[in-house]
Order: sequence, then structure tokens, then C-alpha cells
Amino acid sequence: MELQQNHLEKYKILNTINSPKDLKKVSKDRLPVLAQEIRDKILEVVSKNGGHLGGPLGAVELTLAVHYVFDAPTDKIILDTGHQCYPHKLITGRRDNFHTLRQYKGVCGFCNIFESEYDVFGAGHASTAISAALGIARARDFKKENHKVVAIVGDGALTAGLAFEGLNNLGASKTDMLIILNDNRMSISPNVGAISNYLNRIVLKPGYFKLRKTTKSILEKIPGVGKPEIEKAFWAGERLRNLASEGIFFESLGFQYFGPIDGHNIEHLITALQNIKELKGPVLLHIKTEKGKGYPFAEKDIEKYHGMPKFDPINGQKYVTTTNISWTDAFANALIRIAEENDKIIAISAAMKSGTGLGKFEKHFPDRTIDVGIAEQHAVTFAGGLAIAGMKPVCAIYSTFLQRGFDMIIHDICLQNLPVIFALDRAGLVGDDGPTHNGPFDIAYMRIVPNMTVMVPKDENELQHMLYTATLMNSPASLRYPRGSVVGVGLDSEFKKIEAGKSEVLKEGGDILIIGVGPILYDAINAVEELKCDATIINARFVKPLDKEIITQYAQKIKNIITLEEGVVNGGFGSAVLELLEDNGIKANVRRIGVPDHFIEHGKPEIQKKLAGIDKDSIKNVINEILSQK
Repeated sequence: MELQQNHLEKYKILNTINSPKDLKKVSKDRLPVLAQEIRDKILEVVSKNGGHLGGPLGAVELTLAVHYVFDAPTDKIILDTGHQCYPHKLITGRRDNFHTLRQYKGVCGFCNIFESEYDVFGAGHASTAISAALGIARARDFKKENHKVVAIVGDGALTAGLAFEGLNNLGASKTDMLIILNDNRMSISPNVGAISNYLNRIVLKPGYFKLRKTTKSILEKIPGVGKPEIEKAFWAGERLRNLASEGIFFESLGFQYFGPIDGHNIEHLITALQNIKELKGPVLLHIKTEKGKGYPFAEKDIEKYHGMPKFDPINGQKYVTTTNISWTDAFANALIRIAEENDKIIAISAAMKSGTGLGKFEKHFPDRTIDVGIAEQHAVTFAGGLAIAGMKPVCAIYSTFLQRGFDMIIHDICLQNLPVIFALDRAGLVGDDGPTHNGPFDIAYMRIVPNMTVMVPKDENELQHMLYTATLMNSPASLRYPRGSVVGVGLDSEFKKIEAGKSEVLKEGGDILIIGVGPILYDAINAVEELKCDATIINARFVKPLDKEIITQYAQKIKNIITLEEGVVNGGFGSAVLELLEDNGIKANVRRIGVPDHFIEHGKPEIQKKLAGIDKDSIKNVINEILSQK
């Protein structure tokens, strides 16, 4: 009872906010107190559940100001990416369930249209908000409605081509819409590129604002001159200043540009939004914020605290749950060793150096590590340019994000048969981040492209050999590995070249033939051992090319076949095996185990795998069904 009372006192204002209407009842002078309560709540929940931290902490005042001035859900507020959505969720009816953040059947870690009417557009990938908001605004105009449309976009999103396509279209269309540029100099890794450099030059001029404050003070003493008139005059002056200097880039695209202003000063934010709320045409408000605001550990190391697993909020340290290294680290360690012997290796990241292990690679080879920003399409074609000039580029990109570069993989890489290596991190199901970040599609979308070699290691030892093999090839290659800890096998001291399309037989048996790729094979081995089943287990290693000789040899003898993959069953590895059997006139009873044809919701990895039917128990069930039929 005492604990519950303390909790009520700790979140005294927040506990009264069930919707933005309640927020508007809070006096402006109490909003900073509410902002601190929201930060405390985010820290409390994320430290227990894991989740994004730096982005939400930096967007608290912005979220409060936007909902204070605009009238959601009538007015449409679209958040880019969704990292910054936690404060938004806390004041739009999800406060009482916020403790379930990123848990199975709990509050989603991203904006989700199925969760709330306040989540106007779902977003897990960056740079979609401008285009989506413009579509919503144009639909409003077609229907002759009168609500406002606001897109909140991080400056990191402006490294992506999609954002510029939206800016270009919006500026030309003259549609009434507000973009709020939340500028914190970060996406996940520090921002890179000319646009980031440009925004960093747009700084508040101390001399100008000192003069502005003095002049305003003088004007307020003149009889008959009211505060509203002064504010309007100064915002007009601000517009003139922007036309002449900092905002010229956005003005040239057709925007009315205002800013930059302090994104942590709620009073200034509310005033700014009220002043520009009724302006016609495209408007851009540029605010400066600090990622991780209010939590010292996150302020000092914003890249590390972008997203965190469970951690101790007192010291900011992650809780250690395993002694094994991650698949990401295994990849980075192997790439470093290979690059020591091969000076043509160039590592490419799309704003994810820390997430893909290239931060570690960069410490060894800073000149051979290139971060192109949130620009996967550019990353792929850029790698093609490096390859055609004789280098060995390695694109380390999450599976879910490489989807954005699919056309470039076909047109710019495979059509020209260029030796670009794609290292797909977070392949398969990723757990609490859910369907926006799951990566089950890469096997299917890579195997359909001519000239592409598709490899899937079953463990970290095979990963290092496959990466080494890829560097020896003169054609495109991809390898994929999951999120989380490695299997825990020993590593060979020397790299080995694996013959393309060569599988390995892990176990011999006569009742069932199990053919698979990836770490799921270890679940199959354990399932067979527990059932004492007489099975042949083949590690195909290559999805493309398949080991025609070995697979057909065993398939002619054993007619009950199970294929395994942590990828979509439609068009994936199992489909490749079926095609091989069909092409060779082999009739068999084939059961494909893979991710089914629907999106898998967020939850712990073991829950997701059970939902998808790709865990050990699901494998055992299929084996038992086949044996009972036999």
C-alpha cells in the first residue's frame, strides 16, 4: 500500500493525464514538472524491459508542446521512426499499460495504427513521416476537411533519399503542413554528410538574441503596445532573418522556415507553435534538442544509450545475461582478421556502426570504415562503385533495412555481377522490436536474383569461414546471422574456403531427412536426440546454389523430408528444395518449417519462435506427425 502511494506521489501530474485534453488543463508553469515525471517513467520502464532511451528522453518537451497546441486525434501528428514515441504514448491513453512496453501483447515500442487512434502512421524505419504526412494532408484537402497535419522528423532522417523526395514534393505542392525538425545531431550513430554539417552550422546567435531580448523589453514599456503585437512583430523579423541566412536551403524548397529554437524550453516551443499554427503552405520549425536529456549516462554516451537491454538505472550498466559474445561481435572479429590480410576490404554502414559491429572494426581501420547515414539505397550502389574500381566492399546492414536497397541489389550489383558482400545482421525474428524490425525476408529476396550467392551459417565458426569465402569470390554474396548470442562453439584458428554449394551431413539416419540452414539446425539436432529419432540431418549452408548432388541423393532414399529456416516459408529455402526436387522428378512428402505468411508481433524471441512454429517443440511436433503417419 505504501509503495502504491509513493508511486502516486511520484507521478502526481502524469497520473491525471489520460488524453491530450487532460494535458491542456495543466498550467504552463507545471509542464516542466510533468516533463520530469515522464522522463522518470520512461527510465523506470525501459530499465526493466529494455527499449529505446536516448530518443524518447530528448523528445519530452517537444511532445508536450505539440499536444498542448494541436488537437489530436483530429489534428494528425505523425512521428518519424517511432523511437521518440514513448512520451507520446504516455499522454495518449497508454500510461496505465506502459509497464508492458515491448512485452508480448503489451504496448508496442513503435507507433502502431492498430494500438491507438493517436498513432496515425506506423513507423519502424526512418524517413517515412514527410511522405506519409503529405499523403494525409492531400487527402484532407481532397475531402475539404480542415484539420492540421504535423510531421515530427529527426535530423538523422534527412540523410535518407525518401525524406528529400517528400520535401521536394511538399515544397512544390504548397500544401498546408508543418514539419518539425527535431535536430539532435544523431540517428543511432552520429550523423554524417553535408546536410548534417549544414544543420550544425545553424546555431543560435548569442549577440542577436541578446539584442532581441533588450529590444523586446523596451517595446513592452511603450503604452498601447501589447504582448501579442510584439510576438507577431518578432516572428516576422525571425522570418526575414531566416530568409537572409540559415533557413535559405529550406526556403529554396518552398518552405517557410523558423528556428532554430531550444527544444527543451516548453514555453518557447508552445509560443512558436501557436505563432505558426495557422500559416498557410509548407512550414518547417527547426528545434535543437539533446538526445538522452535528463539522464547523465545517456547524455554522455548517446550512441550506447540509443537503445538498451535491461539495465541498472542507478549506474547505467547493462545486466549480464550470457557469457557468449553476440553474432554481431563474431562477425566484426572475423572481418577485422580478414581485413588485416586483405587491404581491399572496405566496411560500409548505413548509420548503424555500433549496431552492426563496425564501430569495433573502425578502431582498427578508421580509413576503411564508411558510414553513409540512413541511406541503404546509396550504400548498395556506393558499394558497387567501390567494387567496380577493384575494392572489396562489405555492406553490414540489418536484414530489415536492406529491404530498402532491393532494386539496387538487382540493378546495380547483380546485373553487373559485382563482388559486393552483404552481411545481414538481425536476420530472422528479433524479439521485442517486433514486425518492423524482424528480418525474415532476406533468404527469399536474395535467392531470386541472378548471380547472387546466398549463405547461412549455423554457428559462429561457420560464419567466419563464409565471410572469408565471400571475400575470395568475384560475384555478389550474402550471409545472414541472427540477433543475440552465438551458439558457443570453438573457432578454427585458420580461415577455410567453403566450396560454393557444398553442404555437410551432420547426422545419418533412415526415417526422416531434415535439411536446413542456420542455427535452427541445433534445435533440430536436439529435437531428434530427445525423440530418439532415426534421422539424417543436412546443413545445406548454401541457399543458392543448392547442393544438388547430396540433397537429391538422400531425397531419393528418404521420402519424408523436413526443411528448416528462420525465414519466410513462402519463396524461401524450403521452396528452393521443392524446386530442386521437382526439377529432378523426385516425389517426396515435404514439410517446410519457416516463418508463416503473416507478420509476427513483438515479444521475447522464444515467444516469437513459438508463434511462428520454428522452435524446438514445433520441430518435434512435425517429426511426430510424420512418424505417426508412417
